[in-house]
Amino acid sequence: MPGIAIGKPIPAFKLESTGGLISRPSLKGKKTVLYFYPKDNTPGCTLEGQDFRDQLVKFTRAGAQVFGVSRDSIKSHEKFKCNQAFGFELISDPDEVLCAIFDVIKMKNMYGKKVRGVERSTFLLDDKGILRREWRKVKVAGHVDEVLAAVKAL
Repeated sequence: MPGIAIGKPIPAFKLESTGGLISRPSLKGKKTVLYFYPKDNTPGCTLEGQDFRDQLVKFTRAGAQVFGVSRDSIKSHEKFKCNQAFGFELISDPDEVLCAIFDVIKMKNMYGKKVRGVERSTFLLDDKGILRREWRKVKVAGHVDEVLAAVKAL
């Protein structure tokens, strides 16, 4: 059951990230981009992270902070962040707390098998923590540019 809708504030949560504890209050005061991805160090997830990394200065100038979210461990996230020189934090959600709030866990087809996994999705919150935009079933190519345009328009 989804825990958030456009125009509604994000519910309370508290999770570890590569930069320490992240919670609903820590997101307020800046526009926030939360991008959910399936797994650290996989081709599509690496490209998506690199695209956010390469545009991070533009997001910052537009008053936004960026966070990547997956079910991977902090240890995995730290290695991924370091290897890719990401200038933003990665949130570890092994118990699917944020994944449930944003309803991103879906049944997916992997090599002919049905598996439960994170559907690549991105969400834009305003500076009060209210959901303003969402992108589901994201295709990596061109996605970050579209999110940046939405951040600037907010």
